[in-house]
Amino acid sequence: MTAIALRSRSRRAPLTGAARVARLSQLPVAAPDVARDPWPGRFERLAGADIFVRATPPVDPGPNQLSGRPAGGGPEPALYVHGLGGASTNFTDLADLLSPWFDGHALDLPGFGQSGPPLGGDYSIAAHARVVVAYLERSGRGPVHLVGNSMGGAISIQVAASRPDLVRTLTLVSPAVPDLRLHNQAMLVIPVLLIPPVGRRALRRLDQTAAENRARATIELCFAHPERVPDKRLAEAVADVTARRQQDWAHDAMLASLRGIVRSYLTPRSRSAWQSLREISVPSLVVWGDQDKLVHVSNAEPVAQSLGDASLLVLPDVGHTAQLEDPVSTARAILGLAERANDGLGPAGVGA
Repeated sequence: MTAIALRSRSRRAPLTGAARVARLSQLPVAAPDVARDPWPGRFERLAGADIFVRATPPVDPGPNQLSGRPAGGGPEPALYVHGLGGASTNFTDLADLLSPWFDGHALDLPGFGQSGPPLGGDYSIAAHARVVVAYLERSGRGPVHLVGNSMGGAISIQVAASRPDLVRTLTLVSPAVPDLRLHNQAMLVIPVLLIPPVGRRALRRLDQTAAENRARATIELCFAHPERVPDKRLAEAVADVTARRQQDWAHDAMLASLRGIVRSYLTPRSRSAWQSLREISVPSLVVWGDQDKLVHVSNAEPVAQSLGDASLLVLPDVGHTAQLEDPVSTARAILGLAERANDGLGPAGVGA
């Protein structure tokens, strides 16, 4: 989740129905265990930074196997990439639900979660993407089912476009694609935050507020229904706010990564994420909440249609972090994508 709490109001945008509807797997996806602790992890030195990586150990699915997989084929590798101000804990529940079929890893990007700052202080989208690629190369886990939310979606777009050999399928959850339209108040406030002295003062002021209030404000921004966040997840968000206040690099990570996102918005179309989307041919899935207050749902169909082989799932009454607010539907759609890839179905071979 983003750590900058900007109040805004999203508008429902009618969808044309031009994008192909996502296939939802019929595999038995359980309800999330809201008492689940964050998955354990370890530090790895990647691209000059100490990166924390959590692993969700796969469990035996029994007879409930992904279609197209040979008997005894084992779990498939997945990698989860969080958004601005988020952390690997943004995928605790989704990774849990997918663990009967996926061997999932989740990164804390440089400067976020428990990871240290990057070498040279480079927080650009390209630099974050290089860290993801470095991890996939070192771990030998590719090609993976790559899942990215928000800024993590923009990073995953770059990874899939530049290194298709490392990506089995691509899932984008409200990716931060270039969009300068003034859909909400956030687009009016962000340029002010990009002025270094102003941005730092704003973050220092937020540091003076109670950690629980700041966590609740962030949840309110990212969720359509913040009242549904379990008490344990709220407590974890409060603990994360408290921990971030002890990291000397936290403000730099937030503001410089925000600048990296905006810079990607201002690049020429031929080098933007929109062009990169058109270069991606792996089976893909786009997931969007129709109450997203940060990246407007009107981008959902254009993103899906820009990809060479993609389907779209728009979730009603869901906000910016669908993997947190509706992990069951998100998991079923990701499994449906994996089944489609394993069955070798092309763009025309998918049912809703």
